[in-house]
Amino acid sequence: MKIESRLAQIGSQSEPVTGAVSFPIYQATAFRHPQLGQSTGFDYARSKSPTRKVLEDAAAELEAGDAGFACSTGMAALQTIFALFSQGDHLLVSLDLYGGTYRLLERIMSRFGVTASYVDTNDIDALSQLCKPNTKAVLIETPTNPLMMITDIERVCAWAKTRGLLTIVDNTLLTPFFQRPIEQGADIVIHSATKYLGGHNDVLAGLIITKGEELSEQMAFLHNSIGAVLGAQDSWLLMRGMKTLALRMERHQENAVRIAGWLYDHEAVEEVYYPGLAHHPGHDIQSRQSSGNTGIFSFRLKDARYVEPILRHIRLIAFAESLGGVESLMTYPSVQTHADIPEEIRRRVGVDDRLLRFSVGIEHADDLIADLAQALEAAKREIGEEQQS
Repeated sequence: MKIESRLAQIGSQSEPVTGAVSFPIYQATAFRHPQLGQSTGFDYARSKSPTRKVLEDAAAELEAGDAGFACSTGMAALQTIFALFSQGDHLLVSLDLYGGTYRLLERIMSRFGVTASYVDTNDIDALSQLCKPNTKAVLIETPTNPLMMITDIERVCAWAKTRGLLTIVDNTLLTPFFQRPIEQGADIVIHSATKYLGGHNDVLAGLIITKGEELSEQMAFLHNSIGAVLGAQDSWLLMRGMKTLALRMERHQENAVRIAGWLYDHEAVEEVYYPGLAHHPGHDIQSRQSSGNTGIFSFRLKDARYVEPILRHIRLIAFAESLGGVESLMTYPSVQTHADIPEEIRRRVGVDDRLLRFSVGIEHADDLIADLAQALEAAKREIGEEQQS
């Protein structure tokens, strides 16, 4: 069955008693035992709940994994994964990294003796040089946030297996509709499901998908023990969002390609970072391992003075954090999503004071371009007036 059909049918055939095509929200935290020594399979909602189970099973199927685990946020999912590691363990992590992941590694996991080295994960030589006897895993963002760097998943997974390392891939930006890392050798896939999977800026959630019986059992133990699980209401909201994922991702991609191309030719823009454009250094890898492109990209302005007036003058596009919703959002990474990364590291990677990140929604592309055009023109006018005064 094609993925579009599987998405639309999430939970629709899972309620045998009433035949409800929208799976019910089971708000219960406790479940009656038929008698001593017997269980319905549900005992306590932290361990397993009916609504969350349908979501988790769907996530595992979509990502070609063996088990799925729904968490209260994307960061909760990441913390649950990091609980696989012990004092003295070392991780190899994507250089261009979401600031929250960096914060979790450097300010929390480091206190428990887990260390990380940040590296261009597409550079096998660099990975080999930084790999240590105590290295346990490679954590890959592809595309990265916000500079949209692409990693050859299959190549890195093959390299990691020769070293006995786990490969963890953050698939938030492409979703299983466009990319399935487990099919390319990954052991674990993670999502900030708040983003494209939920898709409506109304639910916080994280997903973990594992491959392999032993790893899945380990993750089940950690998920239950740590307890950062997703509630029934939010599980239902996430499933509802995922039913339209195929339609939304196609529209996000269509809009992003057009708008990124328009910005690429704009006189105020120095560079556009979007793997859907042919000039992007990761375009060929992305085209080979993924069936489409995300709806997010970043662009660097020629003059930092444009940033504040652009963010003040956009109207249809909201100046807000997050990404992946139906509404278009613009973010200033150096002071928002990546503020916890030290300035020296941010600038070395390329997250400077001229970089803006654009999460393109499903509005009409003409309206979004018009909004960008008027904001850029207003910024140009203000800068000109400032120079004359």
